[in-house]
Amino acid sequence: MIAPTSFFADYGCHVRILEEARALQRLGHRVTIATYRNGRDLPDLDIRRTLPIPWRQHYEVGSSRHKLAFDALLGAKMLQILLTERFDVIHAHLHEGALIGLVLGRMFGLPVVFDFQGSLTEEMIDHRFLRRDGLFYAPLRKLETWIDHAVPLILTSSTNAERILVDEFGCNPAQIRPLPDCVDLTTFAPATEAEGAQRRAERQRLGIPADAAVIVYLGLLAPYQGTDLLLQAMRRICAQRSDVYLLLMGFPNVEPYRLMAEQVGVADRVIFTGRIPYEQAPAYLKLGDVAVAPKLSLTEGAGKLLNYMALGLPTVAFDTPVAREYLGPWGVYAERGSAESLADKLMRVLEDRVMQRHLGEQLRQRAAEHYDWNHAARQVVDAYMEALEGYRRRKTPHPQIQSVDQR
Repeated sequence: MIAPTSFFADYGCHVRILEEARALQRLGHRVTIATYRNGRDLPDLDIRRTLPIPWRQHYEVGSSRHKLAFDALLGAKMLQILLTERFDVIHAHLHEGALIGLVLGRMFGLPVVFDFQGSLTEEMIDHRFLRRDGLFYAPLRKLETWIDHAVPLILTSSTNAERILVDEFGCNPAQIRPLPDCVDLTTFAPATEAEGAQRRAERQRLGIPADAAVIVYLGLLAPYQGTDLLLQAMRRICAQRSDVYLLLMGFPNVEPYRLMAEQVGVADRVIFTGRIPYEQAPAYLKLGDVAVAPKLSLTEGAGKLLNYMALGLPTVAFDTPVAREYLGPWGVYAERGSAESLADKLMRVLEDRVMQRHLGEQLRQRAAEHYDWNHAARQVVDAYMEALEGYRRRKTPHPQIQSVDQR
C-alpha cells in the first residue's frame, strides 16, 4: 500500500488504511505500507517510512506545499521496496499515491488499485490551499482528471464519491468499485452496564458532572470540519441549558479553538482532550449521550460516523450526501453551514431519551448490516484479482518487467 500521509495519526483516511490492512491480514495476505517519515508505528503492521526532510519535522495534516518533497521521498522509498521484494498489486491511497503507483506499476509490471477518498482539488479548496480562480487550479484539476482516468480500477469510500468521479470527472462507471468505509464492530461496541462505574469515573476525571448531558466529537479540528460552527452552536445550547457539555476530541489547532471557546463564552462547557489514540477512541466516545459530525465537505468521506453508529450513539450531522449515505433515515440532519440549525437539532435529541435510545439502536444495526470490515476485505481481494486479470489481458510483458517478475 502507498499511503501519502503521516500514517498512523488516528483520524480519517488513516483509519481506513489501518482497517483495510488489518482485515486483509486476517484473510492471510501480506501487506506492506509505504508512508511518510512521521507517524505512529503499530506492532501488527509492516510500515516502511521515507527519509526525513530537515525543514519539516511534524505531522502533515491536509494540503501543504511541503508534501511535494514528502511525495518525492515516498516515490523513492517505493522504488527501493519494489527493487528488493516481490508484490502482486499496488494499492494506492489518495491521488498522490495513485500517481506514484502508476509510474512504478508501469516500471515493474504491477496492476494499480486506486483508493479514492475524495477530490484532490476540492480538498485543497476546503483546506483553503487553492482557489478556483487561482493560477494553479486548472492544471491541478487536469492532473487529477488524468489520474482518475489512468487507473483501471478505483475503490471509492462512498457512493457519493462514485458519483463525483462519473459526473464531474467523466470516469467510466465500469472502472469504479464502491467500498464504503467500515467499522470494527467488536472494538466499537455500545457501553454496557458493567462499564457504568468506569464511565462515571472518567467523566469525573474530565470535570464533567455526573448528571450532565454530553455531546461527543472525535476528529480533526478545522474550519472545513465545522469546528467553528460547532462552538457557535454550543453558545446557543448553553444559553438554554446549564447541564450540556461538549467533549471535543482531536487535533490540530487545539489552542486556537480553546481561545475561540473563551471568546464565545463556552470555555467552561467544552473539554479539549487533544489527540486521542485510536485504541482509546471507543472508551472516550462512550462518555457521550449524543455524537456530532459537523463536517462541511461535500466530497470527502466521513468515517467517524461509522464509529458513532457502531457504538449506538444518536448522531447529528450536517446534511451532506455522505452523511445521508451512512446514517440513512436514522441520522438527524442540520442545515449545512448553519450553527443555529446544528444547535436546534442537538437540543432536540438531547431532550428526548427515548429518541436517543431508538436512534442509537437503529444506527448500530445499520452498521452491522452494511459496514463490516470483514465483508469489505473480501471485496478488496476481489478487486485485486480483477485488477490482476485485467492487467494480464491488457499488457504484453516487456523483457525488463519480465526480469523483475522472475527474480
